[in-house]
Amino acid sequence: MSMTQQATPAVDTPPAPGRKQSDGRTRQRPLALRLLARPEVGVFLGAVAVLVFFLFTAPPVRDGSSMANILYQSSTIGIMALPVALLMIGGEFDLSAGVAVITSALTASMLSYQLTLNVWVGVIVALIVSLAIGAFNGWLLVKTGLPSFLVTLGTFLILQGVNLAVTKLVTGNVATDDISDMDGFTQAQKLFASTFNVGGVNVKITVVWWLVFAALATWVLLRTKYGNWIFAVGGNKHSARAVGVPVTFTKISLFMLVGFGAWFVGMHQLFSFNTVQSGEGVGQELIYIAAAVIGGCLLTGGYGSAIGPVFGAFMFGMVQQGIVYAGWNPDWFKAFLGVMLLGAVLINLWVQRTATRR
Repeated sequence: MSMTQQATPAVDTPPAPGRKQSDGRTRQRPLALRLLARPEVGVFLGAVAVLVFFLFTAPPVRDGSSMANILYQSSTIGIMALPVALLMIGGEFDLSAGVAVITSALTASMLSYQLTLNVWVGVIVALIVSLAIGAFNGWLLVKTGLPSFLVTLGTFLILQGVNLAVTKLVTGNVATDDISDMDGFTQAQKLFASTFNVGGVNVKITVVWWLVFAALATWVLLRTKYGNWIFAVGGNKHSARAVGVPVTFTKISLFMLVGFGAWFVGMHQLFSFNTVQSGEGVGQELIYIAAAVIGGCLLTGGYGSAIGPVFGAFMFGMVQQGIVYAGWNPDWFKAFLGVMLLGAVLINLWVQRTATRR
């Protein structure tokens, strides 16, 4: 009898149908965590909570005209918050955005009035000036390597001084002259500051522009090569440059987008009130940045969305008007903004860790 025994070959048993084997590395997280990892989900839930809160504490909010007013306030913030958010995703921010709005409005108003031109000439020149300011910020940042904080802080101070000094020099006052009776005013007002009726409620055209710009920004971020460039330069510009991303073009163009937003909001202010106060705009840049941060954009760049700042701006408009409708002291507005900002930063930090956790 042979002392050697033949081993019986092992037979692999296939896994039962419908069952997937996992080594632990490909384990899928719960749907709730995956949803919360989206940058816009947290601010959406926050916006719903703020809306419900004021619906109960401020009954006038339930009125259609009040909601239209809230949406209008939100839109004037949201239109600027969108390009500011894209810039932040690209790893930079712009402290001159608030006064740049007034610079654009002053340019269009004074040029048209003092030279007795059609207001559309002033509008076009103001667009060129706004884009040039954005291009200057981006070019200086790229060429010097200075932080965007320092570059745009310098631009902020320059524009603030120029706005006041030039307006006083040209008009002899701190405000521009009324341009409502000039050629082209009616047509420009229809584009930038008109009102339309929906179910007996007057709605400002800026609400429509806000949603259109938000949809366009979302498409750019998620469906275009340029959107990939924005995320890439915000995540790591050196790695992005190494794989062929045009970092210089992307940075400069993002600052120019902020310039475009400043021009559009500036035109809205001009054609809504027919005149512009040269000292306005200071502090608005922080509102725009805060709306983007509350909307899920990180100050470190490389993360965020265009939908999040829409809800962030809505929260601002809701709180700003809700406090008034509730009959509270409006001084509490800044306190609410501070609480929302700190809460958003903490939530964004948690979301970022959740998104990167296996």
